[in-house]
Amino acid sequence: MNGMVDAAVQNEQTAHVELVEVGARDGLQNESVVLDTRTKVDLIERLVGAGTRRIEVASFVHPGRVPQMADAEAVVGALGPSPDGVSYIGLVLNRIGLERALATTVDEVNFVVGASDGFNRANTGVAPETTMAEIETMIGIAEGRRTTVTVSVAFGCPYDGPVPGEDVVRLAARAAEAGADEIALGDTIGVAVPSQVTALVEAIRSVTAAPLRGHFHDTRNTAVANAAAAYGAGVTTLDSSVGGAGGCPFAPNATGNVATEDLLYLFERMGIETGIDHTKILETADWLGAQLGRSLSSAIGRAGWWPRSSRSVDQ
Repeated sequence: MNGMVDAAVQNEQTAHVELVEVGARDGLQNESVVLDTRTKVDLIERLVGAGTRRIEVASFVHPGRVPQMADAEAVVGALGPSPDGVSYIGLVLNRIGLERALATTVDEVNFVVGASDGFNRANTGVAPETTMAEIETMIGIAEGRRTTVTVSVAFGCPYDGPVPGEDVVRLAARAAEAGADEIALGDTIGVAVPSQVTALVEAIRSVTAAPLRGHFHDTRNTAVANAAAAYGAGVTTLDSSVGGAGGCPFAPNATGNVATEDLLYLFERMGIETGIDHTKILETADWLGAQLGRSLSSAIGRAGWWPRSSRSVDQ
């Protein structure tokens, strides 16, 4: 009887998933249309208004490499300090990017290392070992900001092919040892399947108890299944992008992140709380598509919510 009660309590405590919105960063960085600062701020404010509580707002990278993120400081400056209960995240690739991020009011810093040599060199120009060593140093000087280390191409690389799981586990263990508050696993080119997700999470759990986060791209229509697998394996923080916008400029043919509205549908129908208003997210996806001059792609955006909500494909 006590075991049943304990299980019920555990289920009640874990029936929540945190969605980290990456649409304003990963969602925009591969777009041919460069949105102005005010439009980016409008997007972020709409996401906050929908109930999103962690948002990647900018990438502090070289503007020549990612021109869509050239106004990172201006975006954060226009936003001002994050509202109560909201956390703004800045992505950095090196020490210069960290210094830029720390000069702003971002609440969190997301460091990135590629699990493969080919991708990491395309992304940063150096080997993964060099990047990881720099991250270990940067975590120590992040001035009390929350830190995440994202291991990109954790399931497969566009240059080197399959990525050995032990390489990902090794990087995750080093990130945890260096004091990272969170470790994110990135399926950057959307090649993972649920069994891989479960196996990799379990392998990492064998070496560290650090909080994990999943970042899945829907290139091959497996992202929602992978998100469900990650949640089933105990990962309760997942990245998503409004409208499914996104893609990596350093990963050929990498299409959008899993759509926020698709994950909202999955978890709401499962009875798992997100704290996010799906109607406002759908409205924001339509609005963002208009700003980009194209229709964004998501299953829920095409089919509509079910049961029928205030927004539907018939309207």
